[in-house]
Amino acid sequence: MSLVNKETLDEIALTVEEYHLIVETLGRTPNALELGMFGALWSEHCGYQHSKPLLKLLPSKGDRVLFPPGQENAGAVDIGDGLAVVFKIESHNHPSAIEPFQGAATGVGGIVRDILALGARPMALLNSLRFGPLDDPNNQYLFKGVVGGISWYGNCIGVPDVGGEIAFDSGYSGNPLVNALCVGLVAIDKLAKSTVGEDGNLIILVGSETGRDGIHGASGLASRTFELQESMRPAVQVGNPFLEKVLIEACIESVASGIVVGVQDLGAAGLTSSIVESVYKSGKGVYIDVSKVHLREPNMSPYEVMLSESQERMILIIKPENKNRLADLLSKWDLPWSDIGKVTSDGRIKIYDGKQKAADLPIKTLNEPKLYRLKGNLSSEVEQARLYPLSSIPLPDSSPGEVLRGLLASRNINNKEQVYRQYDSQVQTNTVIAPGVADAAVLRIKGTNKAIALSTDGNANYCYLDPYRGGMIAVAEACRNVSCVGAQPIALTDCLNFGDPTRPEVYFELEWAIKGIAKACRVFNVPVVSGNVSLYNETRGKAILPTPVVGALGYMENVAHRTTMGFKSEGDAVLILGTSRVSGAAKSMAASEYLILYHNMLVGRPEIDLKLESRVQALCRIAVRDGIVRSAHDVSNGGLAVAIAESCLVGGLGFSGDFSISGRWDAALFGETQSRIIVSVPPQMVGAIQKLAVSMDVPWAYLGLVGGKNLIIEGLIDLSLKQLGESWKNGFH
Repeated sequence: MSLVNKETLDEIALTVEEYHLIVETLGRTPNALELGMFGALWSEHCGYQHSKPLLKLLPSKGDRVLFPPGQENAGAVDIGDGLAVVFKIESHNHPSAIEPFQGAATGVGGIVRDILALGARPMALLNSLRFGPLDDPNNQYLFKGVVGGISWYGNCIGVPDVGGEIAFDSGYSGNPLVNALCVGLVAIDKLAKSTVGEDGNLIILVGSETGRDGIHGASGLASRTFELQESMRPAVQVGNPFLEKVLIEACIESVASGIVVGVQDLGAAGLTSSIVESVYKSGKGVYIDVSKVHLREPNMSPYEVMLSESQERMILIIKPENKNRLADLLSKWDLPWSDIGKVTSDGRIKIYDGKQKAADLPIKTLNEPKLYRLKGNLSSEVEQARLYPLSSIPLPDSSPGEVLRGLLASRNINNKEQVYRQYDSQVQTNTVIAPGVADAAVLRIKGTNKAIALSTDGNANYCYLDPYRGGMIAVAEACRNVSCVGAQPIALTDCLNFGDPTRPEVYFELEWAIKGIAKACRVFNVPVVSGNVSLYNETRGKAILPTPVVGALGYMENVAHRTTMGFKSEGDAVLILGTSRVSGAAKSMAASEYLILYHNMLVGRPEIDLKLESRVQALCRIAVRDGIVRSAHDVSNGGLAVAIAESCLVGGLGFSGDFSISGRWDAALFGETQSRIIVSVPPQMVGAIQKLAVSMDVPWAYLGLVGGKNLIIEGLIDLSLKQLGESWKNGFH
C-alpha cells in the first residue's frame, strides 16, 4: 500500500490513520482530487469529527421546530400565520486572523447564504466578537479590519446589523473570534430544502465565477492549529457584496417561482461539500463536469475547481424542462450560471473534466468521516483557580465610585457605539429596538402585530473556570436578554469556539460546555435548532478561552408589548427581581470583571440556579407584556452598580437608592450573581409586581427611585451622569 507524503496529509488535515482507512474502504489509492475531497469533508470544519458525538446531547425538538439541526443549512421555527423564522450563527475565526477585513466580510456573506438556502429573505445580522487587548498594534489592526469588513458587507447587501457583543482578553491575541448570526423570514410553504430530488435533475451553479481563492480553507485553515503566515492569505476568500445582493434577489425569486427542486449554498469546501452533502441527504449520486463551471481564472485544474471556496455562489437543482425558465430569470438579474451536472441513482460522485474522468467516489464514505469520542481532563490550573478563597481578597484601595467608573470605562463593559454606528441598523425598516438601548434587538414582522427579539451571549471567563456552569449561564444570559425586552425565548443557535480538541483539557471544556448548554435548554424548554463548531483556535501553542456563544430567538405576540433598559420617568420605583436582598457574599465575585480588572485574578466558581432563572425571566416577560414595568435590564458584566448606571445613562435619568448591604460592598455592587433583572415601575405598580412575584415564587427587593442627574447609592456612590458618561463613552482609544 503506497503512502502519500505526510506533508500532503498535513496540508489537507488528514491523519495517517485516516488515510489508511480511506485506502482500505476504497480498496485502492485515491488520486489527488479524491484525497483533497476527503480532506475537506473529513475535516473538523465539515465533518465535525470531535464534536458530532457531543452535539447529539443538545435538545433539538419542539412544537415550533420545522426540522432537526443538521438537516438543512439553518434552523427554522414556526411563528404562526404560515411564517417561519430561519436563523443560524457561524464562525469565520481563522480567515479573520489572517485577513481581518475580507475574513469578516465573507463570514457575513456566508451566513447570509445559509439563510438564503432555505428560501428566506435575510432580515438582520448580529455578531459576537472577541479580540486581544487593543494596546497591541496587531490586535488593533484585527479589530479595525473585522469591524470594517462586517460593516462594509452588511451595509452593501442591505441587511441591517442590529446587535451583538464584543469582549477583549489576552487569550484572543492573534486569534480573534468572528461569529456572525443571520435571521431571515419566509412563508412556510415557500421553505426551500437542500434536496436534489429525482434522477436526471440538473445541478445549476449560480453566481460568481470560480477562482483559486479559499482552497484548503475548510481543511488546512479551519481544522488545525496554525501560526500566521503570509502564505496563508490565498486560503482567505474575497467577497463581492454587490453580487451577493443580486444573488439574494435571484434565488428568492427562483424559489418563489416553484421551478427549483432544491437549494444549497457554497461555503466551506466549495462545490465538494455543497454537492456531496445534498446528494447524501437525498440518497442519490451525481455526475459533475468541471469543464462546464464558469471560471475567473484560466487553466484551473479539477482539484482547484472542486475545492475552491470562491464566494457568492449557490447551487440550484431543477428539472431539465425548467432550464430555459431559470435561464430567463437569471438573465433578468444578469447573473452568470452553469449547468454543471445531473443527479444519478448510483450513490457515487463522478467528476469529469470534459471526457476525462477526474474522480469516482462513494457518497456515503465521503460524508461519514471517522468520529472521535475522547476523554477530557480538568486542568490542574483551573482546579486550583476554582478553589481560591475569594473571601481572602482585600477590598480595593479605590472608592466604590472610582471602581464603578473604572468598570464603565473597561473595554468589556463600555459603550460600543463607536462600533455599531458603523453598521446600518435601520435598512429594511423592520428594526424596532436598535443597538445600544436594550438587552436584545427587536424586529417587527410586517403585516402582523408580531415581532422577534434576538441576542447573542457567552462569557468565556465563566467557562474557563467551569465549562458546565458557563454553558448553562450562556444560555441563561441570552434568554434573559430576550426576556428583558418582553419576548419569549423559542429557539437557540450556538457557535462553539474552542482550542485543539485532542488536548484533554480542551476536550473537557468542549464536552462539559455542551452538557451545560443542554441542561439549560431542557430547563427553559428551548431547543437548539442550528449552530457551528470552531475548534483549533490556538496561537503560539496556547488555546483561546473556551467560548461558547449562544444566539437566542425570542417571539412577541404584540410588538407594542416591549421595553428597553433606560429609566423612563422621574419618581419610578427601581426594583431588583431574583433576590430579596443586596448580598455581598464573596462567592459572587467569581470570574467577575471587577476581580479581573482590579485584582488581576480569574478565580472562583460561578453559580446558577436554573429553576430560579426560569421563574425570574417569566415574571419579567409578564410584567412587560402587561405594561407593569417601564424598563428592564439584566445584571451581568460588572454587577448591580454597572447595571443601574447603564439604565441611568441610556435613559438620561439618575437614581437614588438607600439599601442595606450584607457583606462586602465590592461583592454587593460588582459581584455577578446570576438570575437578576433590574426593573423600573410606576409607584402605583409596585403592588402588582409584588403580587406577581409572590405567585411565581420570585424573590425581589426595592432599590430606590428614578430621578435627578446623579447616581446615588447612599454612603457609597454619588456620581453625576456626566461623570459616568465620560467613563462609559471613552471609546476604544
